Amino acid sequence: MDELFDDLARVAPERRRGRGACSNRAGRFDPGRVPADDGWGSAGDEGAVRREVTLDASRKVIARNESPDVPFDRSINPYRGCEHGCVYCFARPTHAYLGLSPGLDFETRILVKPDAAARLERELGARSYRCAPIAMGTNTDPYQPIERERRVTREVLEVLSAWRHPVTIVTKGSSVTRDLDLLGEMGRAGLARVSVSLTTLDSRLSRRMEPRAASPEARLRAIAALAKAGVPTGAMIAPIVPALTDHEIETLLEAAARAGAQRADYVLLRLPGEVKTLWQEWLEAEFPDRAARVMGRVRELRGGRENDPRFGARMRGEGVWAELIARRFRTAAGRLGLRRELPALRTDLFRRPERAGDQLALGL
Repeated sequence: MDELFDDLARVAPERRRGRGACSNRAGRFDPGRVPADDGWGSAGDEGAVRREVTLDASRKVIARNESPDVPFDRSINPYRGCEHGCVYCFARPTHAYLGLSPGLDFETRILVKPDAAARLERELGARSYRCAPIAMGTNTDPYQPIERERRVTREVLEVLSAWRHPVTIVTKGSSVTRDLDLLGEMGRAGLARVSVSLTTLDSRLSRRMEPRAASPEARLRAIAALAKAGVPTGAMIAPIVPALTDHEIETLLEAAARAGAQRADYVLLRLPGEVKTLWQEWLEAEFPDRAARVMGRVRELRGGRENDPRFGARMRGEGVWAELIARRFRTAAGRLGLRRELPALRTDLFRRPERAGDQLALGL
């Protein structure tokens, strides 16, 4: 029966053109869901899998977290699901909470928060609100392709700019440069910081592993444009994939430094929940000659398992190989001046924006 589920969940190569996952298997909360098969070998719609957009009616737009592994306690994700299709994305399991597959559903069934800006303004205006940097790009990318049409990220930034509220952004979308007018002003005022994610400089590998993300060259151009505009800009080397991209650590850092990045950080490949199965399917399909080697190294970094969810270990791994990667990264980043601390974002500028019709302040 497991083999039948696997066969039905897999999607033919011609239908998943431009996508990352090889299958659309059910999430952990919907184990009984099986893709429809009419007996003619044409499960689902004919042709390539297309994007579907649904409105997300979440009541709040600011999400809170208490993780000791991340340097923020609040975040905003304008979208759920991500069309970049990065097969390694640790956020894929979140689609299972919606009764959707962390596979192709995650990259083709996108939920949009169209009134995120209005909800954000209400939350910022609450008397109980205390200002601290808001992170964007922590779960799904705020500059994925749908942002060009929906502009939800842009509207959120307009609110944050008006309220003089600090924001950090992580993205692999080159369209972040569209918002240089806002980010440049906020960056120069100490209110914005952007980190661009770099995975590989090999365009062919990037296209296979993160099929709808910006090319490596486009991401480096984005770093250069952000830095030139006065935005404190970093490079996030993530994920570092053992036996697949780890040989590029030094060259990625050198490229980031040349582009104008001021700091660099890294995260090792993480395979939580359903991601470990999706990743191994992809490896077997794309790199059958080295799949065993990659997974063997992953297990060495994760105490013999595919994933280690423990705080303090999940981002960096443990053991000899983890120490070697950390040492290589520190050495190269130090040599290139990428270990500096970026200035802390300001919270003292936060204020309610003046609106037409507001009562004039008394000049006493």
